[in-house]
Amino acid sequence: MKNDKAMVVFSGGQDSTTCLFWALENFDEVEAVTFDYNQRHAEEIECAKDIADELGIKHHILNMDLLNQLTPNALTRADIEVEDGKDGELPNTFVPGRNLVFLSFAGILANQVGAKHIITGVCETDFSGYPDCRDDFVKSLNVSLNLAMDERLVIHTPLMWLNKAETWKLADDLGKLNYIRTKTLTCYNGIKGDGCGTCPSCQLRLKGYEEYMQMK
Repeated sequence: MKNDKAMVVFSGGQDSTTCLFWALENFDEVEAVTFDYNQRHAEEIECAKDIADELGIKHHILNMDLLNQLTPNALTRADIEVEDGKDGELPNTFVPGRNLVFLSFAGILANQVGAKHIITGVCETDFSGYPDCRDDFVKSLNVSLNLAMDERLVIHTPLMWLNKAETWKLADDLGKLNYIRTKTLTCYNGIKGDGCGTCPSCQLRLKGYEEYMQMK
């Protein structure tokens, strides 16, 4: 894969930044794409810009305001409080169709810039039940993208079968543990690094970090 070009779906969070470093290890040329859908914590876009600038990565930001209009929930409306799912329901941070849209547009952009590989940080192990983070969905969409554009793109999911502790281990194996801990933004309240410590995203991230530290 070293002679190939890759496009990373990049939010500036722990998972996508780990995937960005993974891509830099595995491909000769890497670009990143961030989607601006007027999300709750827009600070993540600035975080993604900062990381891409620091690493010298060509960074595309696509306006996806329509997604915000179609899917009112805790990630697209600041006046909706973040809540976990109850009685088997999905958390109210689930944005219906988000990964369907993001990966489709990433595939179109990859095709335009000559990238044959798309990397995304979706994960079926710590995915809060989001249906568009499942391996079956990604493989299905990969086939559909190639049929739609008569291409041979490959979607890579380095974190698909990793829990958060194992994701921290991958960051450490890449030599980027401290970078990812301090410079990424995963917090639903828009706080970089260890975040607010109380939202579901921060709790999952911290729990994984503590588990990994115990494993070392």
